[in-house]
Amino acid sequence: MAMNDSVNILNSAYLAVEYIDSFLPDNPLQQPFKNAWNYMLDNYTKFQIATWGSLIVHEASYFLLCVPGFVFQFIPYMQKYKIQQDKPETWEKQWKCLKTLLFNHFFIQLPLICGTYYFTEYFNIPYEWEEMPRWYVVVAQCFGCAVIEDAWHYFLHRLLHHKRIYKYIHKVHHEFVAPFGMQAEYAHPLETLILGAGFFIGIVVFCNHVILLWAWVICRLMETIDVHSGYDVPLNPLHLVPFYAGARFHDFHHMNFIGNYASTFTWWDRIFGTDSQFIAYKEKEKKQQLSTQKKAN
Repeated sequence: MAMNDSVNILNSAYLAVEYIDSFLPDNPLQQPFKNAWNYMLDNYTKFQIATWGSLIVHEASYFLLCVPGFVFQFIPYMQKYKIQQDKPETWEKQWKCLKTLLFNHFFIQLPLICGTYYFTEYFNIPYEWEEMPRWYVVVAQCFGCAVIEDAWHYFLHRLLHHKRIYKYIHKVHHEFVAPFGMQAEYAHPLETLILGAGFFIGIVVFCNHVILLWAWVICRLMETIDVHSGYDVPLNPLHLVPFYAGARFHDFHHMNFIGNYASTFTWWDRIFGTDSQFIAYKEKEKKQQLSTQKKAN
């Protein structure tokens, strides 16, 4: 009975969104996107699309999304939004981070990306334009992928903090106490494999078109670069996502080393009480701000 009710609710929600979508104006970018997509299908093999297309999406998205945080360090106005203001970025750290990133991207992640074609063939995932799901389905699937990845990340990330194994793997990622966007994928190769595995679980569950692979890559990178940015910028559209953790939440994890283990959402840390030190820290900050205001008045 409960299962039927859930299915009916989901069907009703889908129909409601589809009804609203019918009233929205045509997307002027849809036809150019369709033409580009069909051109890609006509001129490249599925292996080339799955492999090199995925690599281009990952690399372009990663470094483009890192640009705002990188530029912020040169804008005095943005410094008031930096979370750990006493720990500015340095060229030495950023160069070291970049070298490790390039190694991980091309010697760890690229071999995995080369398996994308065989993955799509095994699960019979289509590439055709006619099979592409509507935008709201892709958004819902990306959210589902984020929920699954967040659960995987919480428990495996927490395990990597165990005192017996922390220094061998996860310590590399914590080399920077004050994170910056490019550091999001700065990690030991084993950590890249262990925590990165959570990315693929949602794909196995939801993927009904290769477009979800790329959409989910972009969404995941957007989230992880944001929480590692080191800046808590107001009017961040990601803050509209329910239970979104954000930069301040994850920045505390790098500063404190204990607690706030989830990647995207706050519920696992709240359920297991691993956000208690963060909550206490925020309360202390509020009291200090109130005390400062009283003295100023």
